[in-house]
Amino acid sequence: MATIIPRWEWRSFGRRFGEAEARMAALTPGGVQESDEIYLLSGAGDNVKVRDALMDIKVLKEVNADGLEQWTPVMKAGFPLPAADVAKVFEAWRLPVPPLSRESYTLDEFIADFAAQGSAIRAVKVHKQRTRHTVGGCTAELSEVVADGKPTRTIAIESEDAAAVIRAVRGLGLGGYANISYPRSLTALLDGEPERFAVIDAGTNSIKFHLAERDSGGNWRTVVDRAELTRLGEDLGRTQVISQAALVRTVAAIAGMVAEAKSHGVLALAAVGTAGLRIAANGAEVVAAIQARTGVQVEVISGEDEGRLAYVAAKAGLGTAAGSLVVFDTGGGSSQFSFGHGSCVAERFSVEVGAVRYTERFKLDGVVSSDVLREAMAAMSADLARIAGRPVPDALAAMGGAVTNLTAVKHQLAKYDPNLVQGTILDRAEIDRQIELYRSQDADARRAIVGLQPKRAEVILAGACIVRTVMEMLGKDTLTVSDRGLRHGVLAERFGD
Repeated sequence: MATIIPRWEWRSFGRRFGEAEARMAALTPGGVQESDEIYLLSGAGDNVKVRDALMDIKVLKEVNADGLEQWTPVMKAGFPLPAADVAKVFEAWRLPVPPLSRESYTLDEFIADFAAQGSAIRAVKVHKQRTRHTVGGCTAELSEVVADGKPTRTIAIESEDAAAVIRAVRGLGLGGYANISYPRSLTALLDGEPERFAVIDAGTNSIKFHLAERDSGGNWRTVVDRAELTRLGEDLGRTQVISQAALVRTVAAIAGMVAEAKSHGVLALAAVGTAGLRIAANGAEVVAAIQARTGVQVEVISGEDEGRLAYVAAKAGLGTAAGSLVVFDTGGGSSQFSFGHGSCVAERFSVEVGAVRYTERFKLDGVVSSDVLREAMAAMSADLARIAGRPVPDALAAMGGAVTNLTAVKHQLAKYDPNLVQGTILDRAEIDRQIELYRSQDADARRAIVGLQPKRAEVILAGACIVRTVMEMLGKDTLTVSDRGLRHGVLAERFGD
C-alpha cells in the first residue's frame, strides 16, 4: 500500500441529528457515492471489512484527549486471500489463528469457513449511500446505511488536524454526540440495543439528569431520572455572581452525570442552563469552567425557550384536553410561563421569580411570622404582575422541584414515585396546609417531613408560596402536576422523531 497519513476521525450514529442536518444541507455536496460492503465483526473493535473485492483492515492506533480516534490501515488485499494474510486477519481480530486447510481463500470460502452461523465472526452485508461535504477544511459525510436489512444513519468528520475536527463537530452542533466506530454501532444495531440519550438541566437550585431509551416504535422509556441540589445560584441575588463553592458543587454533580451517561452507552447528551446562568455576571466563565472540567458544553437557553420546552413536555406527558392551557415551571431563579390553546403556544415568557431569591430576601429558610409571609407573598405578586388580569385558563399545569415536592409531601412518599406524582391534582387548601407546616418550622425540622427532599428544606416555603400566588393570580383553585419538565422537552425536541 502507498504511504497513508493517519487521519483523526469522529463518527456518530442515530436516526436524526437535528440542526446538524440542516447545516449540512445548506452546503454544496461534494458528491454522492453508493457502495455494498461486508463487515466482519468479532467484538474486538477493529474495522475489518470487504470492499471492492478487497480485504480492508484498519486498526485503532490512538484515541486523543477529545475522544477522536486515529485508525491505521494495515491491509488491503484481494481475493483469493493467501493463508498468510488470513492469519493476519485473525491477528487483527485478536483471535487465535485456526488451522488453515487451504493455501488461499475466495471470499465465499472465507465466510463459509470462518463466519458461519455460531462462530465468533459475524458477516454483515452493509449498503451505504454517502453524501460528502467539506466543513471547516475537514471531510464530512452524512450516510444512509442499511445493515442486514436494518437502517441507520451516520455522520462522520475526519482530517489530519485533530483541532479542526473538533471545531467542525462543534460548529455543526454535534458536540454532545458520542464518537462511535462502525463495528460498535453495527453490533448494537443488529443486537437490537435501544438508542439512549441523556439531558442535563443546570438550574439555579438543582442539576437534573434524565436518561431515556427509545424503542423501535419511537416510544421513550426512562432509564435514569434524578436531581442533585447544588445551589448554583446561592447568594446570586446579592452578589450577582456564581461563587466558586457553588461552581465546585455543580461541576462534581455534572461530572458524575456524564460518567453515568457514558456507562449506559448514550448516543448523545444535551446540557442546558437556565436562569442562574442567564443572570450571573460571570455566567460565561462558569459555562467555560464546566466544559473544561467535565467536557460538557452547557447551552444557556432563553426564558422563552425554557417556557416553550416546558409546554411541550407537559402537553405530551399529561395529554390535556383541548382548550386554553397555562404551563408554568418555577425554579430557584425564575419562573417560566407558556400560554397556549391545545398544542399551540400563543405566548411564553420568563420572570425573575424563583425560590432561592425570595428565601434569601425574606429569610424563609427558618420559622417565619405571618407578617413576613404576607410581605413575601405580596412581593411575589408584584413581581408576577405580567400574569395578572388574564382570562382564567381551562387548565393549569405546573412542574419543577417545588411542585413535585409539594406532591410528594401530599402523598407522604418516603421514596419518590414519578408515576404517582405525574398527573396529581393539587388544590389551594393542600398548598395552604403545607405553607403553614413549613412556616412554623426551621429547615432542620422540615427535613423530617415525609416526602420532602432534605436538601430542599431551605427553599420549599418560598416555592410553595410562588405556586400558591400563581394559582390565585390566574384564578385557578387546582392545578395538575407534571413530573415531566424542561429535560423531557429537550429530549423530545433534540432527539425525538
